[in-house]
Amino acid sequence: MTTLFRWLRKPAGRRTVVGYIFIAPFMVGFVLWFLIPALTSLWMAFQNWNMIKPPEFVALDNFRSIASDTLFWQALKVTTIYTAISVPLSMVLAFLLALLMNTKVRGIAVFRTIYYLPGIVPAVANAVLWAWILNSEFGLLNAFLHLFGVPTILWLQDPDWALPALILMSLWGLGGAMVIYLAGLQGIPNEFYEAAEIDGAGTWARLWHVTIPLMSPVIFFNLIMGIIGTFQIFTAGYLITNGGPQNATLFYVLYLYRNGFQYLKMGYAAALAWVLAFIIIGLTVLVFRGLSGRVYYEEAG
Repeated sequence: MTTLFRWLRKPAGRRTVVGYIFIAPFMVGFVLWFLIPALTSLWMAFQNWNMIKPPEFVALDNFRSIASDTLFWQALKVTTIYTAISVPLSMVLAFLLALLMNTKVRGIAVFRTIYYLPGIVPAVANAVLWAWILNSEFGLLNAFLHLFGVPTILWLQDPDWALPALILMSLWGLGGAMVIYLAGLQGIPNEFYEAAEIDGAGTWARLWHVTIPLMSPVIFFNLIMGIIGTFQIFTAGYLITNGGPQNATLFYVLYLYRNGFQYLKMGYAAALAWVLAFIIIGLTVLVFRGLSGRVYYEEAG
């Protein structure tokens, strides 16, 4: 104890204690809300448990069942299609929107706020709003299309239109990505544009050879976050279509939720969760290996 008190009296000891005090909230939260639940779900993935009877160890049976589960493959297909279309569309539109919002015109702050607001609307409120917009009988979207002679589209009842409708809905929340792009655009020094203009570069040349290379870290970040986020899509499929029609919007997390809390197959749901985790990790590693070399990072100094 004496040695401990002597150590605490030293500046290095006091700094160490203060450091641990500051990181304690994060460490406690990490252990309670991530590490323990993750280890528990890993244990559950090897059990057969309906939350009523005691868990029964089944080894790898849950993972074997996944391989032959047709609804698992349907959910994975739907989620992959949603990600493959929604993420590129969202990134391109958010980037173009950020370019517009980066202009110096009067009242631009108001427009930035307007475009950002949908990104902070709660997911449930978004779902209720879009359920009305996409309603086939009195929805706003069909009413607008009728002005151009387009017949009624069963957005949420037709298996061919349900997933595109939810992809369209996903574009509503571009504001978050737009703000990140806007911060990146405003961090590009004007000297680069001035040098390119002196060299005779036009607007498109400056965009392609200056803006996009310098924005590549931000684009790369939004790509990774978009993939992770869309593979965990749940609210829209649950509240608007409930996975229908004909499982056309059966997202992966929705299927996981059904197995865990409707069918009471908690062990199988935990196995599905770990498969999803490995899928996301695998995709992230592939993106890092394939595109990290194309990302421009300015060297220090």
